[in-house]
Amino acid sequence: MQPAFIISLDFELHWGRFDKVPLKGNEAYYYRTREVVPRLLSLFSAYGVSATWATVGMLMAQDAAEWEHYSPDEKPVFQNQRYSAYQWFKSTQPDHRCLFAPELVNEIIQTPGQELGSHTFAHYYTRVLGRSVDGFKEDLYAARRIAKEKFGRDISSLVLPRNQYNRQVLQTAREIDFLAIRTNPTDWFWKYPEKEGYFKKGFRAADSYWSLGKRTSYLPAATETGFPGFIPASRFFRPYQERMGWMNRLKLDRIRQEMNEAASNGEVYHLWWHPHNHGQHPEQSLEEVRILLDHFSECNAIYGMQSLSMSGMASHISSPHQYPPKSIFPQKGIQ
Repeated sequence: MQPAFIISLDFELHWGRFDKVPLKGNEAYYYRTREVVPRLLSLFSAYGVSATWATVGMLMAQDAAEWEHYSPDEKPVFQNQRYSAYQWFKSTQPDHRCLFAPELVNEIIQTPGQELGSHTFAHYYTRVLGRSVDGFKEDLYAARRIAKEKFGRDISSLVLPRNQYNRQVLQTAREIDFLAIRTNPTDWFWKYPEKEGYFKKGFRAADSYWSLGKRTSYLPAATETGFPGFIPASRFFRPYQERMGWMNRLKLDRIRQEMNEAASNGEVYHLWWHPHNHGQHPEQSLEEVRILLDHFSECNAIYGMQSLSMSGMASHISSPHQYPPKSIFPQKGIQ
């Protein structure tokens, strides 16, 4: 196949940060995020670029009543309930504009080339103590139900919150008809993200500017029986930061160099971020996106690099004879 450029976006608003950051005082951050989403879609459309919008199911609800309607009967019972979106929502009176955005989901599915994926229903953490297989299944069923009943979409691509997963989680996702799943890079500082600390975070951040890890592009592996197709991430597109100055340019140069390497070697390059990463500096952030899309256009013209969604990539790896018979698991020791 041709070299491929994949973009996946974790679309979550405050559902993705409820356990880490207070909502009060950050409302404007999400208001700006809501304004950025249509502009991102316009950029993707203008450049003919596909993207997978891995969307929290709760975000698809209109309001609290609809949120309750689509919530599964079996809620997660974590040992530490700070990880439960249900407990958080019921214990506060949050600004619904920071949580619910079905009108933006409609814009996504109406924009050519855009895939509606899942980020679970309740931003479900699969590697914290107390979670159960049945609870995770019910969460995924709820995510598929709201996408189908409200938007007529059979979602098939999944991105797991905080990039947490194990073999059982992946097999469960396949049982519920998810065909593509984003996995982590193979570097040691991406393994076991539920056990991350400042040391690992520091290496991940530094690797965005200087080469500290392994090659980021890859040849895809054929799907293994009983698992979804694995679409490993190459690079987290870190947000624009005013205080970083010239390092913002260094970050872009590194991504463009990696895209060149992927394109010239007939490989896959998978970039991901959150739409809310553009909430602090939307103009500068969108300009950075435009710069990268310009570079994709060059890679397309010179090397024939194509833009694919996660499900589009999965369709290429669904036939085992297409690729060398190596393991689908990109990191050693998935438990």
